[in-house]
Amino acid sequence: MKIILVGASGTLGSAIVTRLGRRHELIRVGRQSGDLQVDITQPDSIRALFAQVGRFDALVSAVGSVTFAPFVEMTPEAYQQGLQDKLMGQVNLVLLGQAQAAEGASFTLTSGIVSEHPIRQGSSAAMVNAALEGFARGAAIELPRGQRLNVVSPTVVEESLEHYGDFFLGFKAIPVAEAALAYERSVEGAETGKIYRVW
Repeated sequence: MKIILVGASGTLGSAIVTRLGRRHELIRVGRQSGDLQVDITQPDSIRALFAQVGRFDALVSAVGSVTFAPFVEMTPEAYQQGLQDKLMGQVNLVLLGQAQAAEGASFTLTSGIVSEHPIRQGSSAAMVNAALEGFARGAAIELPRGQRLNVVSPTVVEESLEHYGDFFLGFKAIPVAEAALAYERSVEGAETGKIYRVW
């Protein structure tokens, strides 16, 4: 399969490369690195990416930025960052990619555990992740030509504890390779409209 992997150079993306790169043609995409570049906050940048790639069989998104801050310090602009980046960025990958994706192609997006298990300073992440999962369930039943759409919702991974561990006190961290299995299942399986919780 020809697979677009957005966020290929990140911690999660690198583990997905290991799982899928053995059997498939991967197009590694990043904001500033990879085979091709994209800014998912800009629809025109997404359109340019698809124009360069041509027909594809799967798209995996392992990107998305939100603001972590105490609720009393959050601003409309801080919430907008997560809405424009992690939410609408990933929504637009599906919305703008469906026409060019092959028959039976799959889309796999990334949310996170805080959609169901909120943390302090994580109101933006909780909102965005829950919205993304709702989008996937709703859009999956309308995608054309047998296309599929799923979301992977991982907990914090061991490899990121140095940066995010203080936000997830009391949470069990998992190896990033374990999270990558869910992306493999989504791409190579047959399900649609699923939220794969890797907790």
